Amino acid sequence: MAEGRAEGAAGAGIVTAAVLVIGDEILSGRTKDKNIGYIAEYLTNIGIDLKEVRVVPDEEPDVVSALNAMRARYTYVFTTGGIGPTHDDITADCVAKAFGVPIRHDPRAVEIMTARVTLTGGTMNEARIA
Repeated sequence: MAEGRAEGAAGAGIVTAAVLVIGDEILSGRTKDKNIGYIAEYLTNIGIDLKEVRVVPDEEPDVVSALNAMRARYTYVFTTGGIGPTHDDITADCVAKAFGVPIRHDPRAVEIMTARVTLTGGTMNEARIA
């Protein structure tokens, strides 16, 4: 886990990070990434060395493999892109698979989301929860 790796790096005063950009739309050029520069600048300003950025398609084996490789090397891994709300989003499932954990919905978060959606005149449904 990150804590074990970070311990050695923290001892040397070095905290590292990587960014995993997920999405066919980035690779095709249909969408221009605006997150890498922002994340890099933010991390630099707080003393974290961004060491790698990787872009992968919306394919489970690629996302899981890249995430596992990156989290083995760096203190932190940030994912961007690929988070819905679209019917074909696989990012959350891939992250859960990489960490070997199930996806659960925190009842408190669902309650907060339901209140917010209701305030805006919407209706909470399964698509919004997922």
